[in-house]
Amino acid sequence: MDRAIFEPEHQDFRDSVRRFVADEIMPNFEQWEADGIVPRELFQKAGEKNMLAMSVDEEFGGLGLKDFRFNQVIIEEGGYAGATGPILGLTLHNDVCLPYFEEYCNEEQKERWMPGIVDGSLITAVAMTEPGIGSDLAGMGTKAIKDGDRYIVDGSKTFITNGINADLIITAVKTDPKEKHRGMSLMIIERGMDGFERGRNLEKVGMHSQDTAELFFNEVAVPVENLLGNEGEGFKYLVNNLAQERMSITVAAVAAAQAALNWTLDYVKERYAFGTPIGSFQNSRFQMAEIKTEVDIATSYVDQCVQALNAGTLTVEDAAAAKWWTTEMADRVIDKCVQLHGGYGYMLEYPIARAYADNRVTRIYGGTTEIMKEIVGRSMGL
Repeated sequence: MDRAIFEPEHQDFRDSVRRFVADEIMPNFEQWEADGIVPRELFQKAGEKNMLAMSVDEEFGGLGLKDFRFNQVIIEEGGYAGATGPILGLTLHNDVCLPYFEEYCNEEQKERWMPGIVDGSLITAVAMTEPGIGSDLAGMGTKAIKDGDRYIVDGSKTFITNGINADLIITAVKTDPKEKHRGMSLMIIERGMDGFERGRNLEKVGMHSQDTAELFFNEVAVPVENLLGNEGEGFKYLVNNLAQERMSITVAAVAAAQAALNWTLDYVKERYAFGTPIGSFQNSRFQMAEIKTEVDIATSYVDQCVQALNAGTLTVEDAAAAKWWTTEMADRVIDKCVQLHGGYGYMLEYPIARAYADNRVTRIYGGTTEIMKEIVGRSMGL
């Protein structure tokens, strides 16, 4: 199916990203999966190829490209190659963290941080989730009490993507513990601050090369100059950026489903049973027809959502609907593809097995399917 969403410059960029994935990621992928982390140099190499923070103004070293289609290309090419873990670190940096720096930093903060974000020398993360609170951000216990020209931060976070590699961590804190949402603020906690410690690089079911960490704050003195935006408006800032974060997950889910379709189509054509390719069996044809149809529909849907995001018209409800439906669809598709691979589908030497493990979390992070349905349901007046 033709995709009218992309212009020639996006195709040129796609060619560059595809080469980057082939040359810089795939030869090292198995080692990074074993290590549980990618080297920091990957971000710097991506920065050299203009694959980081493309929307940042040229005065800070960016390209000034306010166009999520470039982000979409990076996500898709990583997904098509099965390099979900390494690409997630880059896309979190680009799609999730960067908007906070662009929208809420003052000029001094931009001059201090933006060049490093663009060239990959400063890796970013966002720390919201805490042990035991799940999606209930208003119930967080991490506190930041103002003390003259600094805040004293105490608490902990968990499940933090880029948590080991990150230099700049957008941290959700309670600056007024008596309040719920109105007591929440965002501040940047930096690598090397006294009292800031990283815990385990958590062992996950999938995405093994993506570092996911626990973070601990023990009387960390954070200068007031590291406050993002206004005190007490952190929850509003988080909500404002959720649509793009969920769009990033949506694009990744559809790319994973497309990759699963591609791998499985090759497999059922080459794998024989009873003297004939298994793709020639009617059940296989029907299964593959269903998979292709779902992936085509999802691709058209996600392209439309990306256009709305670029136009500034993608609502929180639309992003929630896209996120829950595409991630559930991708899991259905990948599960069918594992079944069509038979026993080989459960072997990690086949990319479909890794995709089976990697994709499952997409129905959880960025807001669970249940939370997404709640958002959509409430938008209908229910």
